[in-house]
Amino acid sequence: MGSESEPVAVVILAAGLGKRMKSEKAKVLHSILGRPMILYVVDTALAVAGENVILVVGHQADEVQATVAKQTNVKYAFQPEQLGTGHAVMCALPAVPEGIRHVVILCGDVPLLGRHTLQRFVDDHRSNHRTLSVLAVHLADPTGYGRVIRKGDNHVTGIVEEADATQEEKAIQLVNTGIYCIEREFLERTLQRIEADNAQGEYYLTDIVGLAHEAQREIGVTIGENPDEFVGINSREQLKTVEGVMRHNRHELA
Repeated sequence: MGSESEPVAVVILAAGLGKRMKSEKAKVLHSILGRPMILYVVDTALAVAGENVILVVGHQADEVQATVAKQTNVKYAFQPEQLGTGHAVMCALPAVPEGIRHVVILCGDVPLLGRHTLQRFVDDHRSNHRTLSVLAVHLADPTGYGRVIRKGDNHVTGIVEEADATQEEKAIQLVNTGIYCIEREFLERTLQRIEADNAQGEYYLTDIVGLAHEAQREIGVTIGENPDEFVGINSREQLKTVEGVMRHNRHELA
C-alpha cells in the first residue's frame, strides 16, 4: 500500500462512451493485449490504495461493473449524466470511506500508468503537506494539452487549456495529465463552487486548481519521468499505439 501509513482513496473516472472510438462499446471496455483497458488502471489503483478504489461508471455501467467484478473488488459510483470531470468526482465522493483524508483522481483510459509513478506522486503530495497536487509531464509537442502554470519550480498557480492560452503559455511544455491528489475536505467544499459556464456546459475538475490558488492553498506538481505512461486513449489509432507500447515496454511501466 505504499511507504506512508495514511491510506488514500483513488477515484477512477470511467463513465464516458468515447465517441471517437466509433464503437457502441464503452471506451474503457476496449481491449489491449486481450484485456479490457480499465483492468490495467484498476490494478494500478489497487496497488496504491488497497480496497479504497471507487470506479465511476455511466455508459454501459452494468457491463463495466461486471467486467471489473470478475477480476477484483472495488466500490462503484454512478454518474447518470456525463456532465464533466468535476461532476463525476461529485458522484464518487459519497463512496469514499470515512477517515480518508486524501483522494487521487485519475481517468480510466490511461492503462500505461505505472504503480510506482502513482505511488511516488501520492508520497510527494503527502510529504509536502499539500492541499492539491497535479501530476504533469514534459512533452516536446504539448499541442492540445492544458499547460501547467507555475510560480517557481513547484508551486502551481493554474492550468490553462490550449484554446485559452497566450502565445507565451503555449510555449510551455509542462502539461497536465489529468491526474490529481487532493485533500478530501477541500475537495468536498470546493466542488460545490465549480460552475458549468463553458461552451460544453460541463463541470471541469481543472477549475479547482484556480480556486485553490485563490484560497492561497499549497498546490504542487510532481513531474512524471516517462511520457508514454500518460497516453490517453480516445481513438482506435491511440488504442493501437498504446498496445504497441505495452507489448514492447510492459516491464518498464509496471
